[in-house]
Amino acid sequence: MTNQVNLRRLAMEVLLAVTRDGVYSHVALKAVLDKYQYLGKQERSFLTRLTEGTLERMLWIDFCINQFSKVPVPKMKPVIRTVLRMAVYELRYMDAVPPSATINEAVKLTGKCGFQNLKGFVNGVLRNISRGLPAIKLPDKEKEPAAYLSVTYSMPEWIVKEWLEVYDFKTVEGMLEAFLAEAPTSIRVNTMRTDRETLTQRLRAEGVTVEKNETLSQGLYISGYDYLNALDTFREGLFYVQDESSMLVSELASPKPGDYVLDVCAAPGGKSLHMAELLRGTGMVEARDLTPYKVGLIQENIDRCRLGNLKAAQADAREFYPEDENKADIVLADLPCSGLGTLGKKTDIKYRINREAMKELAALQREILNTVSRYVKPGGTLMYSTCTISRQENEDNVAWFLKEHPGFSLEKQQQLLPAAGRRDGFFLAKLIKENHG
Repeated sequence: MTNQVNLRRLAMEVLLAVTRDGVYSHVALKAVLDKYQYLGKQERSFLTRLTEGTLERMLWIDFCINQFSKVPVPKMKPVIRTVLRMAVYELRYMDAVPPSATINEAVKLTGKCGFQNLKGFVNGVLRNISRGLPAIKLPDKEKEPAAYLSVTYSMPEWIVKEWLEVYDFKTVEGMLEAFLAEAPTSIRVNTMRTDRETLTQRLRAEGVTVEKNETLSQGLYISGYDYLNALDTFREGLFYVQDESSMLVSELASPKPGDYVLDVCAAPGGKSLHMAELLRGTGMVEARDLTPYKVGLIQENIDRCRLGNLKAAQADAREFYPEDENKADIVLADLPCSGLGTLGKKTDIKYRINREAMKELAALQREILNTVSRYVKPGGTLMYSTCTISRQENEDNVAWFLKEHPGFSLEKQQQLLPAAGRRDGFFLAKLIKENHG
């Protein structure tokens, strides 16, 4: 069990970095996996599942601990709280580990972290939870629908309430289930380098499980691989990891051969790459972002996918560049947002975001739309998209934009809700600029 004890300690370090120090979960986990590259596939998988699963189910876990502990979760020392959370996740969701082993390892870890005097407390709480798990009483579904959904699916209650104002109970519950569902990786074939059938065969030869995306002709779902960089097909740039919802942006924009496309908040570059591929080597896509780091991410993907009609540049989307006025056939404005559509992949967003931050993001989106809409040629297209489910950031912003910019008309807007194992929640709007000619 030594390996597993070490893995639990690593998991605890990741969880403390996220919950106590405010580090993003994917950053904290990647740092540990990079540091311990010698870990086998099974060990990496255990570590990832334990950390991501604990974060994903944290509100339910805390609700559960509070029913069996005299000390409420917020009053506990961060290390003890984290040890208990991990153990409860294991007890409830990781059947391969016997309950007695989970409890023993949690008690040992408590001691190794310098809390010998709290080993008895951890042991007692976990033994009570292990026995009492089947009898845990959730909030009443009929009397307290928001509280019930919040605890059952570990979603902050204020977010649940926002969604219940727009969607019925069943729809919201379906969204929350989708966020927690196991999902394969959605990828898009680089059609300038290969085709879907050839890539499927190559991936299968690499031991990857491949499934067709029935909605999009260049989409696939992959699973069963260790990590992307271990795949020749990925390193050769034959595909790009991109959610189905995100692929729809470039599809709906419908670029024509020779178009000049400006992507104003492009990193890491998925939509820009897709747009360049749809242009079949013609025209030019300029992918911009705010910092050298983000521009570097775009450039990395351009180099890997070897696309000649795509360039990366550093620019601030809030700042107006007069030389770009009326220059673009298509402006892609996939703007910073609350990210509530991506909670299946970026679990910790739900614990960071709040109403005030959403209000600020909506204002930032308006500021950027005001600026970048001036780059659209008469007759051209402004594609607005976000990876969130929020009226304020989506439909309300489009209504505001059309009121402020009567020279634009709405061709189509769509709020996509998350679908289990298939796609994220996403919003897109296609706005057309009047052709004065």
